[in-house]
Amino acid sequence: MELKKSPKANLENKKVLFREIGLVAALLLVLACFEYSTSDKDETKVNDTVAAFIEEEQVPITEQEPPPPPEQIKEPIMTEELEIVDDDVKVTTEFLSSDDNTSQIEIKPYVEATVKEEEEVEDEIIPYTIIEEKPKFMNQEANEFTNWVYSQIEYPADAQENGIQGRVTVQFLIDVDGSVRDIKVVRGVHPSIDKEAVRVISKSPKWSPGKQRNKPTKVRYTLPLVFQLR
Repeated sequence: MELKKSPKANLENKKVLFREIGLVAALLLVLACFEYSTSDKDETKVNDTVAAFIEEEQVPITEQEPPPPPEQIKEPIMTEELEIVDDDVKVTTEFLSSDDNTSQIEIKPYVEATVKEEEEVEDEIIPYTIIEEKPKFMNQEANEFTNWVYSQIEYPADAQENGIQGRVTVQFLIDVDGSVRDIKVVRGVHPSIDKEAVRVISKSPKWSPGKQRNKPTKVRYTLPLVFQLR
């Protein structure tokens, strides 16, 4: 069957019309875009509000009041007027007579003071380590006295039974005549051991006294003794 087209339904005849309509629409759109412009009203309003806000935050500058001036010292007023006062005080002068015995001063004759060539010095106690001439035991050094003490010691029985041993430090005085006195325990171990050390030292023969400036002098001597069980 053969198709037949109506001349009214043919769109080829209207192609030019539609093209003109499209060009006119595009032209109007371009003109509208050129004519459109933004308003400055909103911008000015924002600037005004920001300026107002900044003005409100400004802090006024306060001026500090200057301190009050110091008080001025008043200068004394000098006057040339002098006040004259009557002198009514009477001054009496008395001279002492040379015959008055109360004014005489007794003058004693000058006596030259006698100075002793050597003052008496109290007996001083000098440690054994610093004395000039050290004391001697039986004409020997002090070590011989230590050996003599060990030869005389008898170990206490109670200390042996309890196994007590240790070091006792005894201090005594060698007098100017060589005798031993003022014995005392500086550091002890046990009462029985301490007592034995004092007993033996008290039996010591006389020493040759120590000398300071060629003069017999008291000497303080310290003796350590070791009590040891064997």
